[in-house]
Amino acid sequence: MRALICDRYEGIEALRVGDFPDPDPPPGTALVEVKAAGVNFADTLLVAGQYQTRPELPFVPGLEFAGVVMSADRLDGLSPGDRVCGFVGFGAMAEKTIAYPGSITRLPADISFEEGASVPVAYGTSYHALVDRAGLRAGETLLVLGAAGGVGIAAIQIGKALGAKVVAAVSSKEKADATRGAGADEIVRYDQTPLRDGIAAATSGDGVDIVYDPVGGEATELALRSTKWNGRLLVVGFASGQIPSIPLNLNLMKGNSVVGVFWGRFNIEEPAKSAANNQIIMDWVAEGRLRPLVQKSYPLDEAVEALHWVADRNVIGRVVVIP
Repeated sequence: MRALICDRYEGIEALRVGDFPDPDPPPGTALVEVKAAGVNFADTLLVAGQYQTRPELPFVPGLEFAGVVMSADRLDGLSPGDRVCGFVGFGAMAEKTIAYPGSITRLPADISFEEGASVPVAYGTSYHALVDRAGLRAGETLLVLGAAGGVGIAAIQIGKALGAKVVAAVSSKEKADATRGAGADEIVRYDQTPLRDGIAAATSGDGVDIVYDPVGGEATELALRSTKWNGRLLVVGFASGQIPSIPLNLNLMKGNSVVGVFWGRFNIEEPAKSAANNQIIMDWVAEGRLRPLVQKSYPLDEAVEALHWVADRNVIGRVVVIP
């Protein structure tokens, strides 16, 4: 099969498109013809050897997919021809991939493969963060940093579905328009106004209950200082490339919490709960309460360009690769 191949941990430029052995699905799994693969910031770290996991070389990057089941061995409710999406960790940027129980979900008929490939990681991460880790309650105020990215758009939509007031932090008019379209109640343009001043203005000085932070860097501490009593800072990732150091006196004085969100490990540690979350998410997608924003689609031969687009933080919503 044709695939994007990582032969060595030297980053995006070292990747190549070529022939790769067809996957051999073990018992209890499904073989899927990939119609679209989501591109994530984590992929850029994975191929540079900077992610939490390091697959044995050579490997195919790509954390998530949408496609058609080719064969299903003892997977209840799945048959060849079914439209599905799922999370694989790596292996999605190829013509075929293996899907495992608990991480594969049927696609509603009116959801495109491009949209379907944009659901598992972004929406799975955001739902786990806001529901399982933060315990978001209706009426609370949610601040989303990096709000125009894939997980940011997902966090806005899920926050609104759960009854939160959502404040989106962005750096351009184009990103502001995208987050407003996703349902954000207030926009903070930190390219125009200091972040803390923008948060204060958006909340009438009250601050926020929850910070959803996939960015890291200096924004993390600024956002943490803007939380209310019993606030929660969700550590989702470090797209800025900087892992912040937080002075713990902030937690003592404000009674707030810093909460880690590692959705990939959650899938391993709590597979039944993860599968239940996935079904809720897909039900909400089918109902129209959630809808991925796909900015660009790239053919497999241009997968390197897709990864650069994400790594350079140009993406608004999601980017996919079409094998």
